[in-house]
Order: sequence, then C-alpha cells, then structure tokens
Amino acid sequence: MSDYKAEFVEFAIASNVLCFGEFKTKAGRMSPYFFNAGLFNDGDRLKRLGEFYAKAIVDSGIAFDVLFGPAYKGIPLAASIAIALAGMGRNVPYAYNRKEAKDHGEGGTVVGAALEGRVLIVDDVISAGTSVRESVNLIRSAGAEPAGVVIALDRMERGTGEKSAVQEVREQFGIPVVAVVTLDNLVEFLKRDANRQTELQAVAAYRSTYGV
Repeated sequence: MSDYKAEFVEFAIASNVLCFGEFKTKAGRMSPYFFNAGLFNDGDRLKRLGEFYAKAIVDSGIAFDVLFGPAYKGIPLAASIAIALAGMGRNVPYAYNRKEAKDHGEGGTVVGAALEGRVLIVDDVISAGTSVRESVNLIRSAGAEPAGVVIALDRMERGTGEKSAVQEVREQFGIPVVAVVTLDNLVEFLKRDANRQTELQAVAAYRSTYGV
C-alpha cells in the first residue's frame, strides 16, 4: 500500500469521516464501518483531501483535460483537487453542474470551464451510480468524453447483483474508476494496528458476506 493511502486512512479516522461500530446502509445492511465525506468540512481538511485525490489521479496515469464535480459534494472536491494539482505543477480547468438550470445571467446547468476533450469526474463514493450516469450524459451531450471517475473510497461491496457499483460503472460506461483507497487498503491498515483487531474481524466478516 502506498504511503499516501495509509495516510489517507489515518486522516479519515482522525477526522471522524471513517468510523467503526454498527451502521445501517442504504441497502439495509448493518455495516461495521461508515464513511461520511461530508465531515471533511473545514479549510485544512479540504486542502488535505484535495491533495490525496491529486496523488491518486497522478498515480492512476489517467489522461484528462478538465475536472468535473457533480453537484453537490463534487463541487468542493473539484475545486480542492484543481488547487492541489496546480500546487504540483499542473494547472487544469474545472467545472461543476447545477441541479436546476439557471434561466438568467449566463444560464445553463454547467458552471466554470467548458466541458471539452477528456473530462475526469470526481465524487466522494459510488453507491447506485446515479451521479456518474448523469455526469456521463451531461459530458457527452456537451461533445466531450468522460475520461474516468475518481472517488475517495471503494467499499468493494455487492450492489443488487453480484457486482459492485464500481464494477458496474466500469462495465456500463467503459471508463476507469480510481479510488484514493479501497476496502483492501482499509483491511491492510487494520492488520498493521494491534489495537484494531476487533474492527478488523468485524470488517472481514462483513466482507465475507457482501464483498466482491
């Protein structure tokens, strides 16, 4: 596991973004861990979050021209990642969408840079893939092409079928999906900490039931 991935897990736990216990998922499952990206909610956390995403993007080698953050959580993500990439020597434009079209001023649903060339979608997680689907349609309707999707955490968990939401997105749209960390990384992190063996056993048991 890359150093920045272990650092990201530590950062998420310290920020109470990644918590352990009993949490009910949208699918009605009782999960031993919960990831709430909405708690990256101050300047320092957002700055560091953008830097972790930027490292994962560079590490992935995905070629892209524009960053796109779907409303709403993708908006601060796209901005923070663009700032982080600029700090690494790569200045890239970014855009985001409105939930409802604006009928005055500049109008339209897209704010920021024009969607052109290869557009990289950034979001917190992929649950049902609805946000990705809407983003892909928006990007293609603008005459651009989706380059891929970058998320914070891949739970590597089955959806309604035998595949995970991430796997379904990869197959349906034919684009790569990159995660800053995956469940594999989380398990590896827990294995290294002698004080977290209870959490490790709970995550491993959950994974044996719902994992892909």
